Amino acid sequence: MKKTVILIQAALMLMMASGCCQNAPQNTEGEMTNPVIENIMARRSVRHYTDQAVSRELLQQIAECGVNAPNAMNHQQWEVRIIDSQEYFDGLTQVLKEKSPYPMGDDDPKFRNCLRNATAAIAVACPDDESGMCLINVGLLCENVCLAAKSLGLGSVVMAGPVMMINSIPEAKPFLDRLNFSEGYKLRVIVGLGYPDEEPQARPRDLGKIKFVE
Repeated sequence: MKKTVILIQAALMLMMASGCCQNAPQNTEGEMTNPVIENIMARRSVRHYTDQAVSRELLQQIAECGVNAPNAMNHQQWEVRIIDSQEYFDGLTQVLKEKSPYPMGDDDPKFRNCLRNATAAIAVACPDDESGMCLINVGLLCENVCLAAKSLGLGSVVMAGPVMMINSIPEAKPFLDRLNFSEGYKLRVIVGLGYPDEEPQARPRDLGKIKFVE
């Protein structure tokens, strides 16, 4: 009986130790590690990509990570479009290069297209709302997209400049129409995706912006 009790106690101790390891993972040197935090801290905005295409399976997975972001009242007031057509990229780039008030690609020897040279992109739309929550929701979705991409070995870049031109240049309207957003939904942001062809260094963050409330 005593031997049985000892065995049970030993098993419980092993289970508790296993649970602690799950909550505070360690590497082989005993240092604390956290893959989620490591992924967040390693993410960079990538503006140069290889010409390797991203599979639709990966793009679908990344988009699904996006729509699993927190959102107000779970109303999910967003629409997501995945773009991986080279013809779409080429046509849109030609229009924006011709009609943009700013030079596009003139100082970039690796210039491929107007979406920061990405080989795929995720476009996100939402309606206007007085509270501004829809835009916050879109931001949360895009962060999920960027982190999911990083975890899968891809780079990402969040873009607003091309969005403003697509929404305002009449010649770009056919490309906006092809996104087929519902009535009342407006294109807000595009996230470029692809296999990175650069390794940008981290830019300094002002940790003084973080303060505790006393």
